[in-house]
Amino acid sequence: SLIATILLYAGVALFCGCGHEALSGTVTIMQTYFDVVRSPVDALDVFTMIDIFKYVIYGVAAAFFVYGILLMVEGFFTTGAIRDLYGDFKITTCGRCVSAWFIMLTYIFMLAWLGVTAFTSLPVFMYFNIWNTCQNITLVESSNVCFDLRQYGIVSIGEEKKLCTASENFIKMCESNELDLTFHLFVCALAGAGAAVIAMVVAVSILIHNHVILTSKNTGRYCTRF
Repeated sequence: SLIATILLYAGVALFCGCGHEALSGTVTIMQTYFDVVRSPVDALDVFTMIDIFKYVIYGVAAAFFVYGILLMVEGFFTTGAIRDLYGDFKITTCGRCVSAWFIMLTYIFMLAWLGVTAFTSLPVFMYFNIWNTCQNITLVESSNVCFDLRQYGIVSIGEEKKLCTASENFIKMCESNELDLTFHLFVCALAGAGAAVIAMVVAVSILIHNHVILTSKNTGRYCTRF
């Protein structure tokens, strides 16, 4: 339980911290090099979506900070450490229900983090294409390769916001630190989401193991007090 909690905290911290800064870097890149302007009215544009994602990150960080503590406490109370310290207790129906509830909730969170990992891979793929083109700029000098934000659904079809390798803005973007930093921040956020998935898998495995012991040993050797 302690290992799962530490891995969960590390993954969530990495995802939230790097993801937040990567989103801020994305705003800078779009405004500086792609000439994307924030809508003056309260429209659901890409900048509004980025602001929403930032608030979601704040919520995820707070929620999983609390959940990590609850997960560790529940794990401690369903292991032999508490039994050896305080003696044997008879399991209660409430204890079995709480243990089963944690299993279900952790499994749902595991599926949610799988979705977050898949979603985070999208900006990593997009930035990798741009970053890889910048690294091989001499190979594409003869051909004018363009990156159109409409292909990624960032802007509407009616807006033509593209950046070509022959343009001055593209060369400036490749020479700046924003692209390299934002790309690697998204990679770190992806790694954090993957770590959270592993933590959830470890946690649900521990919870299932403890729940089986709690429900099968009615003599009180492997049980907890609630």
